[in-house]
Amino acid sequence: MKVDPILVFSILGGLILILLFAGAPIRPLRWVGKLSIRIIIGALMLFLVNAFGTSLDIHIPINFITSSISGILGLPGLAAMIIIKTMIIG
Repeated sequence: MKVDPILVFSILGGLILILLFAGAPIRPLRWVGKLSIRIIIGALMLFLVNAFGTSLDIHIPINFITSSISGILGLPGLAAMIIIKTMIIG
């Protein structure tokens, strides 16, 4: 079963907009919402690295762990994963 990337990004974008505009009235729910937005942004950053890194033979799998690392730690986490992938794993 093949999933269209445009559909996936449309759904993710819609969820981000709902979370941003509606917000969460309860503090823990708001925390979960912010965390999920960061994980989604991390997945988008990984997608961009994979899209532009093909010429440099850089591919980092997009899963929950790698998305969480790149979303929570930001660019330093993404850079660390790229360095680990190229220097240590090979």
